[in-house]
Amino acid sequence: MSTSFHGIHNIAQNQNKVRKVIWLAVVLGSVSLLVWQIYSRLVNYFTWPTTTSIEVQYVEKIEFPAVTLCNLNRFQTEAVSRFGIIFFLWDIVSKVLRLQEISANNTGSPETLDFVTNHQNFSITEFVKNNGFYLNNDTLVHCEFFGKTCSPKDFKHVFTEYGNCFTFNYGENIQNKNKVSVSGRGLKLLLDVHQEEFTDNPVPGFADAGVIFVIHSPKKEPQFDGLGLSSPVGMHARVTIRQLKTVHQEYPWGECNPNIKLRNFITYSTYGCLKECKARHIQRLCGCLPFLLPGNGVECDLLEYYNCVSPILDHIERKGLCTMGTHNSSCPVSCEETEYPATVSYSTFPSQRATRFLAKKLNQSQEYIRENLVNIEINYSDLNYKITQQQKAVSVPELLADVGGQLGLFCGASLITIIEIIEYFFTNFYWVLIFFLLKILETIQRTSPPQAV
Repeated sequence: MSTSFHGIHNIAQNQNKVRKVIWLAVVLGSVSLLVWQIYSRLVNYFTWPTTTSIEVQYVEKIEFPAVTLCNLNRFQTEAVSRFGIIFFLWDIVSKVLRLQEISANNTGSPETLDFVTNHQNFSITEFVKNNGFYLNNDTLVHCEFFGKTCSPKDFKHVFTEYGNCFTFNYGENIQNKNKVSVSGRGLKLLLDVHQEEFTDNPVPGFADAGVIFVIHSPKKEPQFDGLGLSSPVGMHARVTIRQLKTVHQEYPWGECNPNIKLRNFITYSTYGCLKECKARHIQRLCGCLPFLLPGNGVECDLLEYYNCVSPILDHIERKGLCTMGTHNSSCPVSCEETEYPATVSYSTFPSQRATRFLAKKLNQSQEYIRENLVNIEINYSDLNYKITQQQKAVSVPELLADVGGQLGLFCGASLITIIEIIEYFFTNFYWVLIFFLLKILETIQRTSPPQAV
């Protein structure tokens, strides 16, 4: 009679049987709808729905990304003439960064086997470092960052699948503290690729002349595979970038795992995770560590690369030991990542007048200027960044509020109503519980064996 559950007191106090039946039908119908609505809300919640919000933040200053650049011609011509097999050897070594097929004919050729067997002390690391592309005042003709002159000292040497590469504004470099405050200005580079001094394997895919570069976060490793931008000689590449931050939810709403930490990198990335995963398997099975992979260990020599590292990489690929993408893979997506989508436009460089000016300034022929210089300009389009955030469509407080709303709509009930129902059953049927407890005690006493005197 006194419950706040709507409709119950109408059933209890009505003397008219017809009205009592009508109210009973109304209450049961409302309870049925309530159960159906709560069930549908719970089912929806446990499908872990998400929404995606896009927000543009305007700022006065914005951090400039890291830029890693490499020469498309990876090795010095003189060194290649002495070690013609270096292209194949480097393909084996750089296979740890990107899986690629090794020609069966080269793998089993007598020349390859003889070189690997007789040059076990040959250091591919030192060879590439000493005979690959270098960055000095000759190759870096001009460098300007936000109106200030920069030099080769502002670049850090890194190894990639393109051999010697150089990163501006990398990690601990002091330049990463600078922030751009004017759009349309940024990093300007004028590079001399020295075509006559550097060469590469003249097959499709390696027949270009120019510079390949990638724009990435200063806290992450450069990844060229699928992300590199190319600028050929005789061209001016104008690159306009924007900063895009993406936030992923953890499982089960998303695919990221915030508990995964990398040993050799401060910031988690899928690319860095894959490198550490390969390093663990190779170090465990081969007893050495490729120099292109992170970690501490004995560096693999050529024979170990040939006999162990390369087959192990094929084994990792076939067995799916280092996978990426989903939450249960070896390397799920990162919970937060920063990317720099780029728009590139090209124009012929230099003009006829500029060609004569540069030829005189660099003491080179006009033909040399047209065939060796690369001009790259990287800047922000606007002083803003875009945040794409994956969010939970239904949180626990929202679920409780929804269920409470359904209780109030169909039955006029609340949490207090539920407590009233519990209290009613406890106060009116507690004697039933006492009766059953007494029966249980009596049964235990009858079944217990008599004590011996």
